[in-house]
Amino acid sequence: MLSKFPYLRQDFLASIVVFLVAVPLCVGVAVASGVPAELGLVTGIVGGLVTGFLPGSSLQVSGPAAGLTVIVFEAVSEFGVGTLGVIVLVAGLLQLAMGFLGIGRWFRAISVAVVEGMLCGIGLVIIAGQIYAAAGLKAPASGIGKIAGLPGAFADALDTPQALASLAIGAGTVAVIVLWKKLPKAVQSMPGALAAVILATVATLALSLPVATVKVEGLLGVIQPPGAAAFGELASPAIWGTIVAFALIASAESLFSAAAVDRLHDGPRTQYNKEMIAQGTGNTVCGLLGALPMTAVIVRSSANVGAGAKTKASRVLHGVWLLLFAAALPAALALIPIPALAGILVHAGFKLIPFRQIAELWRDHKGEALILVITAVAIVAVNMFEGVLIGLALAVIKTAWDASHVKLEVIDKGAGPIQAYLSGNATFLRLPKILDSLEALPQDRPVELDMSGLHHLDHAVRTALENWAAQHSATGTEPVKVTTDTEPVKAATGA
Repeated sequence: MLSKFPYLRQDFLASIVVFLVAVPLCVGVAVASGVPAELGLVTGIVGGLVTGFLPGSSLQVSGPAAGLTVIVFEAVSEFGVGTLGVIVLVAGLLQLAMGFLGIGRWFRAISVAVVEGMLCGIGLVIIAGQIYAAAGLKAPASGIGKIAGLPGAFADALDTPQALASLAIGAGTVAVIVLWKKLPKAVQSMPGALAAVILATVATLALSLPVATVKVEGLLGVIQPPGAAAFGELASPAIWGTIVAFALIASAESLFSAAAVDRLHDGPRTQYNKEMIAQGTGNTVCGLLGALPMTAVIVRSSANVGAGAKTKASRVLHGVWLLLFAAALPAALALIPIPALAGILVHAGFKLIPFRQIAELWRDHKGEALILVITAVAIVAVNMFEGVLIGLALAVIKTAWDASHVKLEVIDKGAGPIQAYLSGNATFLRLPKILDSLEALPQDRPVELDMSGLHHLDHAVRTALENWAAQHSATGTEPVKVTTDTEPVKAATGA
């Protein structure tokens, strides 16, 4: 048995950790989306048992994601819970189409700084939000609100015995996870997160602490496949905007997450088109069950990698545990303290912040470091999807700027024409610098502009230089003489 599945032990233990991380996320995302908590668990189960089996990214874990919370809430408010299944179903079919058309591979073109910034931003939001959960307090909706409200939250917790006890359980969970790595290797065979939850549960029961625990009812009562009336909503143009938004945002978050997860382990790399198909299949099934939409979730995925998972078996097993406990043994979940689960998430969020990479980038590539920081801040200030788009836009601008290096060398021998040599890549980004230097040349002296050293000359620069040459020389002075290397310039400008 072990020879056939050499990593079964590692994957089994990792699946327990992922399960413990997934429970509060599934429940929390569902509640924040305005639907019954059980629908979040249904999506988590599908993410494990359906998407988990499919090829794509072997260690990435899927389920309901916080990044879709706002748009799901708005869709439920406008169209109703009964229509949510249709929206998710059609969005899943669109993802399948994009996967089969090969669109997924384009998500490989993502800057390392943007990926690290995404991890950092998500980590900060998770830490801030779960501190409230650890204290048994309600967290503000926005990322900035979560961070700004922390001092007041700590003050409230210190004044309330129940909140103080809850916060102590959460802090103790983090401490156990951190210190667990210092224990003998034999003890570390059990994941620190699992040990921390067991100890927190025992402490809560033994001391009769007034701490909130997980509450889940049965699953069958909330599963509602969409009916004919829900499909009739597809005749409304308004619903299609929501469907397309679901498909694009879910796809982007999943594949951005895949790029990030690939940086966390040395195993097989993500096959992006297959991962898109896996996500589309999962959302199609979720739609048929009337559940929440799914994406790959970086928190669960990083917990999976961190717990030592080696194959997709860990994510499939995590779906089994969700189904077993939520459907058959909901009372067992009721023993687990919520602040202990929050502590696991706080530790997972902290591990997502790339402290070493930020220091290395700042030392060697300050521009990349700024992109990382701005991406993280944008995710905290807005949301993950738009924050990553901001980071990608900055990365493209930086690349264009770096690629447009141009050198202007002016030689004035005091007599005869002034010689100006342009070399490199002349693009509109460097045009102000070029024109400032050329316009500073004396207008009463002949000028020879040699552009044969240019590898690229775009239309904006060519036009501006032609206008400068025509207008520069004063009356009675020989016109500017322009020399070009005709063939490369034509090739570069498409002439």
